[in-house]
Amino acid sequence: MTNLLYSKDHEWVQQLEGNRVRIGISDYAQHSLGDIVFVENPEVDSEVKANEAVGSIESVKAVSDLITPVSGAVVSVNEELEDAPQSINEQPFDGGWIFEVELSDSEELKGLLSEEEYKAFISEGEE
Repeated sequence: MTNLLYSKDHEWVQQLEGNRVRIGISDYAQHSLGDIVFVENPEVDSEVKANEAVGSIESVKAVSDLITPVSGAVVSVNEELEDAPQSINEQPFDGGWIFEVELSDSEELKGLLSEEEYKAFISEGEE
């Protein structure tokens, strides 16, 4: 999917209308985790701060923190993941989105990586 920004914690950010963004984990991250069996979403209406854990993702291999790459108010969560957490494995950029945030500081987006920068970042980590 194009027009996404990425964090070094392997989350993607898609800009929606206004100051709203949709967040999920990258294809690289879901592949590294293996089969995802449970997702703990942040609470709707909660305030989140960039680079802090807001939930968790449990796979057959491990439990990983869900780190938000931006600050703001959680306005929506993907409730489909309660019954179908494997959607993250199957469609990490479409049906596998995790939550949406109304940004408190859109300047934070400037600190994220473009798709090309993210690909270079993950290829460096594999060397």
